[in-house]
Amino acid sequence: MNFMQKINDAILQPIVLLLMALAVGYFLYGVMKFVKDQSSEDAQQEGKKHMMWGVVGLAIMLSVWGILNFINEFVMGFS
Repeated sequence: MNFMQKINDAILQPIVLLLMALAVGYFLYGVMKFVKDQSSEDAQQEGKKHMMWGVVGLAIMLSVWGILNFINEFVMGFS
């Protein structure tokens, strides 16, 4: 196991998974806010904003995860 693979396995992948979990949590927070405060239009808009940014964050982290896997598979030569 070389140095780059150790860095990937020990540092980068756990960070990406943690950030993905945070993005999902942020999205779910927006859903809860949207559902809980149905009587307030402002709270619903805030919930929608949280949901949108949660999805954007998740998309970014999925892209980072894909890029890391691409680098591992094709550039570094290991999986």
